[in-house]
Order: sequence, then C-alpha cells, then structure tokens
Amino acid sequence: MHFTKAISGLAALASLVTAHPGHDVAQEAAERRSYLQSVKRTSLAHCADKLKARGTSARNVARRQAVVEKARRKRGLKKRDFDAVLGTDHNKTALGYTRNTDAATLFSGYKSCLLTPEVTQGPYYVAGEYVREDVVEDQAGVPLLLDYQVIDIDSCEPIPEVYLEIWHCNATGVYGGVVANGNGDSSDASNLDNTFLRGIQATNADGVAQFESVFPGHYTGRTPHIHVMVHTNATLQANETLGLDNYASHVGQTFFDQTLISAVEAVEPYASNTQPLTTNAQDGIMAQEAGTEGVDPVMEYTLLGDSIEDGLFAWIAFGIDSSRSEAINPAVYYGEGGGVANPSGGFGGPGGPGGPGGSPTGSPPPAETATPTTAAAADETAAPTTSAAAADESAAPGKGCGRGINRGQRE
Repeated sequence: MHFTKAISGLAALASLVTAHPGHDVAQEAAERRSYLQSVKRTSLAHCADKLKARGTSARNVARRQAVVEKARRKRGLKKRDFDAVLGTDHNKTALGYTRNTDAATLFSGYKSCLLTPEVTQGPYYVAGEYVREDVVEDQAGVPLLLDYQVIDIDSCEPIPEVYLEIWHCNATGVYGGVVANGNGDSSDASNLDNTFLRGIQATNADGVAQFESVFPGHYTGRTPHIHVMVHTNATLQANETLGLDNYASHVGQTFFDQTLISAVEAVEPYASNTQPLTTNAQDGIMAQEAGTEGVDPVMEYTLLGDSIEDGLFAWIAFGIDSSRSEAINPAVYYGEGGGVANPSGGFGGPGGPGGPGGSPTGSPPPAETATPTTAAAADETAAPTTSAAAADESAAPGKGCGRGINRGQRE
C-alpha cells in the first residue's frame, strides 16, 4: 500500500490559507521542506541490513504476527494462513494483503519517514495526556491496532524507553480536548475536558510502541491522518502522565492508503460525515512528505477479518534525529481540574498543519467521556478487544506504562 508520488505538490501547497491568526500553513510546509533538504538522511533504507543482522527484523515479524492473530481470536475472526506465499500480488489487492500472504512478507521491511524536531506540533496538541495503550474511550469507528517503531536515523539502532504520543480526530472529524473555531461545535466548552483518541506509550527494547484506537475521520482540508510525537527526555510522573513541562520532542504525521480511506468512509459513522473529503493527492502536508526522496509516510496495514468493519492492524517505522529537540507549545494543558487553554498556544488551520481554512461541520464529541477504567475494560463494541501489549510483554518498559488507564476526567 503506497501513496503515489506523482502528486501535484505545488498546487496543493498553493491552495493553503491561514484559518486562524498567527499560523501560516504554507510557511510551515516550506519550513518542513527546508528541514528535509538539510538532513543527510530522510529514510531508513540504509538501516535495513543492520537491523536484519541484529535480529530486529525477525522480532518485528513475530511481534506483529502475534498481535494480529490474538486480535482475530478475540474477535472470533477466521485465522489467516501465514504459511503460504502469494508472491508479489499481495500489494495489489484492493484492501491490503490477502489471507495467503506469509508473515515474513507481511510484517518485514522499513517503510518510513523522518520525524521533524521543529516547525510545529500542530494547533490541537494537548499536554498532560495519560500514558495508556487504549485511547478509544467511547468513540465509534473501525477498530485500529497501531504499531510504531522508532529508529535512530544515524546509528540505525532502535530507541528504547522514549515516549511516543499520538492524537487524531474522531470519525466525524472532531478532536477531543480542544475548543476552537473549526473543531466541531466551538460553543461546547465541555470538549476541553475530553481526552478521546489521545495517548502515550513507552517504546520497548526494539523501539516499539503500540496503541488501540479507531480509524481517524476527515475534516475540511485534511486527509485522514494521525499526529505522532516522540518525547526523548521525558519522565513518567506518579499520575501516569509525562507532566505539563515537556521540551524534547520529534513531530510527524502518518497517513493511509487512499483505497483504504475510501473503504472506511463508506461505513458508519464515517459515512455520516458531512464535510468534504480531502484526498491524499489534495493534502498539502502529505504532498510535502511523500514528495521527499525516500520518505513514505503511509502506514502498512492488513485487515483483521474479511470486512473493513472487523478492524485493521497498521504499522510503520520512524527515523528520528535523536540529537535534536525543541520546546513544545501546546494548545491546551490537561491537569487535575481538566483542560485549560494555553493563551499563547495558537490554533492555525483546522486540526493541525496542512489544511486550508474553513470550519468542519461534523458532529461534536460527546459532552462526557468514559469513566476511568483499565485499558482492558474498554468498550468492546468500539475498539479491538486485543491488548497489543499482551502480544508483546515487553511493549512498555517499567512502571506498568504499557497498560496505562482509560479515562475521561483526571483523578
């Protein structure tokens, strides 16, 4: 599943406008391009042999296969045959690999992109989120198991014991935790306290962090995507967060195959989204990423069952320059009393850098979130019942970080 590089990048970037004062999306894209041109390496292609020799590639295959098989067993889905090799045809099927694709073909390789230690973390970033694997809470959507791997771009070594954070919008294009023009119902102040589809995990010895989520929806001007941030010098606090004062970070976005997006958009609740769908080819930030030599920000994936509603397992490896870091300026701080807007945080274009202006018209998030529970007790109707960490017991080192908690209000 690859995003075609033949993209009209200049046209996409030319269409970008500023949706909120103080954030120029076109300028941000230019800064991103400048950064990519300044670094020596933009992909992990040069690391493949070293990672294979070290055994990292083999462990990737075993880990990812275990996650998928356990997810299928718990959801009562038919076991797929990993022993037969379909050959090269597996990349040409409409919705991903087939049941005949073997594990070594399915889960090996390093399709990757380079996370940026500068530019912006996006206007909808919230500091103070919990370390937890299951970020679904009460959000409906196509179940999505995520497997991220963090690799040092220079040494080709997996980076353990750093914290990888994700956040994305729900099926109707709304981010929890932020009240702003262009993010659902801006008059609903309760959304400031919502925490859905946000979470942090520590990387294991192979640099891997895993999450349970739902497939992201779309909103005006942006193709479906997931924001990713790597905290390289963070400390886990007693309240299972990284605190509010984080400075070391690497930022990026991951995307999905357009055919997969179209399949997801055809089912509910995605089909009820009234906002116009921006395709990959129309997304300015994706144009910037995919137009860079060696960079492929599209996640590999496989279906867990025979239909899209059964869920997906998606994975990607990230290369980061571990010697660089920048301060984080969040839109919102989430603490004991709930969310508090940062006056100097700014918001920029809707939902993050890369999109033109305009206010999404999707349904606002619910006024209340799920009560705090363990990730294992999350709503089974809204998320995969598989715990990705259970398939890889070393998925999060120390202090029970891999288990996290699923909550609405902070205790």
